[in-house]
Amino acid sequence: MTKSAEFAVVGAGVVGASIAYGLLKRGHSVILLDGAKTDPRASGANFGLVWVQGKGPGVPEYQTLTRISSDAWQEFARELADAACDTNNSLAYERNGGLAFTFGEDGFQERKNLLNRLHNERGADGDDIEMIDRAEVQRMMPDFELGEEVSGASFCWRDGCVNPLRLHALLLQAVENLGGSIHWNAKVKSVQDKNGSGWQLSTEAGDMWAGHVVVASGLGAKAIAKQLGLDVPVRPQRGQVLVSQRMPKVMGLPASTLRQTADGTFLVGATKEDVDFDEGTSLSAAAKLARNALRITPMLKNMNVVRHWAGLRVMTPDGAPIYDFGENASAAACHSGITLAPIHADLFVNRILGAAHDPKLDAFHPSRFAAPAIAQD
Repeated sequence: MTKSAEFAVVGAGVVGASIAYGLLKRGHSVILLDGAKTDPRASGANFGLVWVQGKGPGVPEYQTLTRISSDAWQEFARELADAACDTNNSLAYERNGGLAFTFGEDGFQERKNLLNRLHNERGADGDDIEMIDRAEVQRMMPDFELGEEVSGASFCWRDGCVNPLRLHALLLQAVENLGGSIHWNAKVKSVQDKNGSGWQLSTEAGDMWAGHVVVASGLGAKAIAKQLGLDVPVRPQRGQVLVSQRMPKVMGLPASTLRQTADGTFLVGATKEDVDFDEGTSLSAAAKLARNALRITPMLKNMNVVRHWAGLRVMTPDGAPIYDFGENASAAACHSGITLAPIHADLFVNRILGAAHDPKLDAFHPSRFAAPAIAQD
């Protein structure tokens, strides 16, 4: 079993696996370290959206980054399927556009105002999002019955969805196929600088050595990053999701809180709860999710719920990603690991390899959270 490599990536979720995949594609040796089974795992408890609209209020650079990533997703999916030897299109990646439903005239105007604000912050010519009325929504999805309160939606042609579990599985398979070494139950206990010759990582699976350490361990990143001189201020936010029985395919486009998967199940989500590291589910949240789904469509009134799960999002102070780069260490943290997978496999990897400087990631350095200096008289 390989115990040393050029790079050690701490965190084997979608973010870490995407980075490891990108490094291996470029011919570098990689150790990918998975944590304890009890660690919070956002990669297995998310909605599977590749999403642009509504992201990045106050952070126009994030709006731009999500668009770059969305545009790169089709080629990323094709290359990943090849690397993982997947011939069955199991990713189920679709980019047919996405919706955010509105309720009543006030809700329609509120959504329109938000999108105008985001567009103005970005300062871009043209746009990829439009407000559409109820009749247009119905035209797009003629077999999908709309609730009485639905007044319309915002539609973004860049939005789409993917099977998140298959994405994670294919990334791990690609890492192995490309010669990467995955170590399971290898929670990192400490990291020590070996006099400039690399890092020694003490893990629950034994000691590992690497010339460069990438921290991508989600909510566990803060403590490890600190040992490397990096700053990753993250906090948990719980999201709960309901999953239905399989039903006839009637919803052709994903929405921000409701989508029908390729196999016919509906995903109903998602709550936003500040409950520290509590990953439990609650009946009150399930009731809230069900009420919201029924406002969108009465077709789900007799839906059988076959699964109810909760997961912890990796949240930063402003909701945008954190990318910190040191001489022989780097860190990545975000709550949009699905959407940003192509960025992590490409732009992030290029940055830590010392490729030509690309300013697209500069805005996401954690120094943006530092308190402004107070002028002295």
